Amino acid sequence: MPLPFLTADRTFDSAAESALPYDDPDRWRRPYRPGPWRVGVAALVLLLASFVLFAAVLTALTGSPPTSAVVLGVGLAIVAGALRLLRMGVWVSGRGLRSTGFLVTRTVPWARVVSVRTVQQPVRWLGLPRTVQGQALALVRKDRPADDTPPLLTTHSLDFLGRPVAFDRAADTVEAWAAENHRG
Repeated sequence: MPLPFLTADRTFDSAAESALPYDDPDRWRRPYRPGPWRVGVAALVLLLASFVLFAAVLTALTGSPPTSAVVLGVGLAIVAGALRLLRMGVWVSGRGLRSTGFLVTRTVPWARVVSVRTVQQPVRWLGLPRTVQGQALALVRKDRPADDTPPLLTTHSLDFLGRPVAFDRAADTVEAWAAENHRG
């Protein structure tokens, strides 16, 4: 079963390739692959979900349907959380830029985007409160101050920790989308 949210829309093998190879510019796409940390955490969460779902089956076999229904609900919630974790990230289309978090998704139309650029700044390590020096892809909007907008991508996130080349490619691709949609 193909899982389109796990794949990037393009490969980075050809340097001569255009920055924006797309057939349908209005389709939302993630311009990078999810990182090994994100996929690993999601795999561990799905492993936990398999144990919880197995417990739901065992509970149902022992004759306690209300309890097994609660355990089944918890197991399905864990699966939904793992899938949401895999969908987190930055998505682009001809309509705008979408930043998908675990609980909140924010979409900014290209008309409200002033610039997208890579900056050197303290960034959160794996989303935790601890900050380290790194790079971030910053979004500058017309309707908000620059300090008020969280970074789109960072070098120390689940997708790019220990993968600076992947961060550079993703940042360049998002910047190219922004430049292309400001022109058009």
